[in-house]
Amino acid sequence: MSDLLLTVEQAAERLGTTVRFPRRLIAERRIAFVKIGRHVRIPESALNAYIDGNTVQPVRRRRVRYGRAA
Repeated sequence: MSDLLLTVEQAAERLGTTVRFPRRLIAERRIAFVKIGRHVRIPESALNAYIDGNTVQPVRRRRVRYGRAA
């Protein structure tokens, strides 16, 4: 089972950001990457894991019912 290696440009496109954002993630070691010579590739599974790990679920708010004033 091989994992697709994405270029920084492809990763940026999938994230909907500029190229600078995935490059910063790589520089700060916040995402796994593969270095092939001087080329940097991001495994698709690492990108999906980053997205899953940073997804914030909505908070369910309880409805507060106030009683009538007596």
